[in-house]
Parts: sequence; structure tokens; C-alpha cells
Amino acid sequence: MTDGQTGRATDVLILGAGPAGLVLGNLLQDSGIDCVVLERAERAHIETRARAGFLAANTVRILERHGLAEGLRRRGQAHSTCEFRTEDGRFRLDYSGLGRGESHTVYPQQHLVTDLLTRFLAAGGRIDFATEAVAVLDTDTDRPSVAVREADGRPGQWRARYVAGCDGRHGAARRSLPAGSVRRHHRDHGVTWLGLLAEAPPSLDAVGYAVHERGFAGHMARTSDVTRYYLQYEHGTGADAWSEERIWDELELRMRAPEFGPLHRGRIARRAVVDLESDVLEPLRHGSLLLVGDAAGLISPSAAKGANLAVLEAEFAARALLDALVRGDSDGLDAYSARCLAYIWRAQEFSAWMIGLLHGPSGSDGASLFHNSLRRSRITSLRTSRSQQDWFAEHYVGV
Repeated sequence: MTDGQTGRATDVLILGAGPAGLVLGNLLQDSGIDCVVLERAERAHIETRARAGFLAANTVRILERHGLAEGLRRRGQAHSTCEFRTEDGRFRLDYSGLGRGESHTVYPQQHLVTDLLTRFLAAGGRIDFATEAVAVLDTDTDRPSVAVREADGRPGQWRARYVAGCDGRHGAARRSLPAGSVRRHHRDHGVTWLGLLAEAPPSLDAVGYAVHERGFAGHMARTSDVTRYYLQYEHGTGADAWSEERIWDELELRMRAPEFGPLHRGRIARRAVVDLESDVLEPLRHGSLLLVGDAAGLISPSAAKGANLAVLEAEFAARALLDALVRGDSDGLDAYSARCLAYIWRAQEFSAWMIGLLHGPSGSDGASLFHNSLRRSRITSLRTSRSQQDWFAEHYVGV
């Protein structure tokens, strides 16, 4: 589509080529809606950017429903067990036999992004890489515009009938919201993780959650030769502060390797500091601008909900936009915010519950001892109570 003034216009302009933007782009394109994706990074970067890898059962259903699951069907791995290691020993939950009887599919996010990207482009879609959205303008009209910085550094502009902000919590969509138009819910959980990607095979055939007096440690398989680990970390410490040897020693200590078996060691390929935060905006629709994925709500990685929420919200947005553009029906757009927020807050509640389950204060004062005793009791209930296990399974896999 062209615009008489700028020469660049489309029905839906999508900011960001992550899971939210690419699912939305594919769904709109498959329905005959003209759309363009703007992505500030280079293509090689987004195809290799290691992120989450746990896809919920409903996420897989969405991708399968729209013909977007070919790669994960071939290369994804079913995951249905998690193991907890504490001062009281270890226990496992086969959550596929609990709650709704659902499991996860492990499929690294960069592989999913590559699949979605390849399909979108093969079908004739347009993605402008290395193009940064700077500001979203005129969202209170039916012809919003987006100011951009082109790959060569020059300023540019796009016009659209709708803009989908899939560009994260620091993107132009959030920055452009009119003052006083949004309510922000933010919480710093006071916990920091060191996220690690190790070139080493998984050390156990389950997701591992270790609760230790020195802090939390987590084990998440990615592929047969790559494993993601997490270590609770002192806030403000740089990602490179610890040597690889110290990292592995700490992982083995917290995961109680002397009791339950050594970890497979390998080169630490990537590391990043993650402060566990929650951040939700209300509403998620502002005239002709929709917020999708991390732009709508940031969730801590404690329960692996971020990418799953992004895919769900992208499907909601696609349906609403299709109704508005093809049928002139705005009911879906009017309901978009409330519909997404119901799922977002449910995921936030479980994520916060997981943070409380896996982390405790290190002090010996009365309040710390009380908190840690509650945490220990929760873990005991999870180990012994079928009703608690069913609740956990439903929320752990659900989104």
C-alpha cells in the first residue's frame, strides 16, 4: 500500500520481530491483511538470540491451528517432569498426569522466531531490519504514523490504519503512550538471577529447581547438547564477575550434586543478569495502537510465561484487527485489553507464587526465619498434597 504523502503505508504496522510480532504478521498476512514489520535489530541477531524455550500446551495449539508449528513438530521435545531439590531431599512431579494432563514442548525461542520469520518472508511479507521505531504518533486518529530511524541512520515515516506495539517494554509503543492514559503496575521482586547458557548436555531429564541456603539454582534443558542454568545472584554484580569454575562449583553445591549426582560441565556460552520484575500496563489499547507481548506486560522468568503470553495476545490481536478491517466490527478491539489482561494477571499471580516458593531471605532474624518456614511448608504441601499438585500442574503449563 502507498500513501500520497510518504509513499509508505500499510494497514497494520507491526513494531518488533519477536514471537508476538511474527505470529501476528503471519496471521494477518494469511488473512489477506496488508502488514509490514519493523525490527530494530539485524536479521542474524534475532535468529540467534537465545531466550525462553518452554512452550505451553495452548501455545502449541495456537501455532498448530494456524500452520505455524512445522519446526517445533519436527524438533521440539515434550517435557512433562520437574524436580525439586531442597534441604528435605528431592521429589519429582510428572505434571502431565496432574491437573489438565498437559505438558510443555521445549523448543528454543530463536528456532521458533526463525521458523516464523522464514514463513512470513516466503509468503511475500515485508520486514525492514535495522529500522528502529522512534515514536508512534496520532494514535487517537484512524491514520496513526510511526517515525523511524532507517538502517542508514536517516529519519523516515510510516502510516497505517493500526499499529501493533510488539517491541518490548523499552520500545517506541510504550514510550509514545500519552501522559495520563495508562495505569502502570510494577513490582521489583528483589531477586536477581544470573542466566547461563552452557554448551553441555542436560544433567537430568527434568526441569530442576534447587532451593538452597546460598540461593536458588535452576536447570532447564534446551537441546541434547545445550542447557540453560540459573543462579540466584547478588544484585548489582556484573555478569562476568564469576569465573566459569566458580559458576559450576556453585551450581553443583546448590543443586546438591554430592547427593544426587554431578552436573555435566561445559563452556558457558552466554550469561546475563536478570532482575526479576513484573510490569503491567492498563489498558492495552490506545485508539489505533495495540500493545502486545512484553510491551503489554513484563513477567519474571520464574514460570516461563512470557513467550506464551505473547503468542496468545498475538492471536487475540489478529482476530480483533481482522474483524475491524474486513468486517468493520470493532467489538474485538474494544474487548482486546480486558481479554489479554485476564490471562496476564493469572500468569503474574503464578509467577509471583513461584518466586516465593524458590527464594527466601538469607538472614537469621525472626522475619526471615518465618518466611523460610512458610516456604518450606509450601514445598512440603507440593510434595504431599494431590490437590496442591493438581493446582500447580494446571498453572505451571497453562497460560
